[in-house]
Amino acid sequence: MTRVLHISDLHLEDGFSGVPLKSFINKRLVGLANLGLRRRPLFARAAEKVDALADFAKEQSVDLVVCTGDYTALGTDPEIAYARRIVEPLTHAPQGFFTVPGNHDLYLEDTVRAGWFENHFGEFLRTDLPEYAVEGPWPQVWLSVDGLALIGLNSAVPNPSPTISSGRIPDTQLNALALILDDQRVRDRFIMIATHYAPRLASGQPDRPYHGLENADALLDISCAAERGVIVHGHIHWRYQVEVPESRLPLYCSGSTTHEGREGLWMFDIEEHRVVATPGRWDQSRYILERDHALDIVA
Repeated sequence: MTRVLHISDLHLEDGFSGVPLKSFINKRLVGLANLGLRRRPLFARAAEKVDALADFAKEQSVDLVVCTGDYTALGTDPEIAYARRIVEPLTHAPQGFFTVPGNHDLYLEDTVRAGWFENHFGEFLRTDLPEYAVEGPWPQVWLSVDGLALIGLNSAVPNPSPTISSGRIPDTQLNALALILDDQRVRDRFIMIATHYAPRLASGQPDRPYHGLENADALLDISCAAERGVIVHGHIHWRYQVEVPESRLPLYCSGSTTHEGREGLWMFDIEEHRVVATPGRWDQSRYILERDHALDIVA
């Protein structure tokens, strides 16, 4: 059996020392105000909770950790560097630490141009099928775990407008995904597609255009080629699971694993003929699994 821990939206932030003032003469000024007025108290214990996650992962004999992005608030270099230090214990899972960036990690064009996310998390961005990579390592494909194909798609894009936080998976990545799912090295495995944005909300409906995944329909349509598997994501700060008619693969959102009062995660136990998804939550000072709410997945 392989145990996969899915977490997301950690939103770690340790100030902006050394960030030039000009870096805030844009959408970040609005984001900074939002931090001070609303968000900072909600994530005040984020680092403490990530430490507890590392203990939880060891206690639960987790083999592989999957994080679907949003490590930061404003995508500055100090934040990303700080987040990388805080998640270090989680990166030592026996089968590795798999990640995609969130929209807060690629907040604006300066983040992308400077390559801050890649500078700090680049050691985890790799693929076992480089022939399908169309943008750096994307789509990422890990085949190191027997019976599992882990596929990462980068849906995060910079959004300069303060009123827009939508994402989009480049068409080249989706085209590559279609080829990957048809590859004999992948086809017979349990598929886990990881991206940041939610293809559907808990209601089964699309997210708002200015907040959701712009080409969610295309992702769901292509995912139908997989006989068995799941799509895991974050972005929505509530944990949920939903099955939609547009795809064979159920959607699993961990929510934000550190958002005060909403902390969520999923644990996947993957066996040859059975996969079980168990939700988890924060219980005052530690994370626990809600075994009474475990879900069987067709495997």
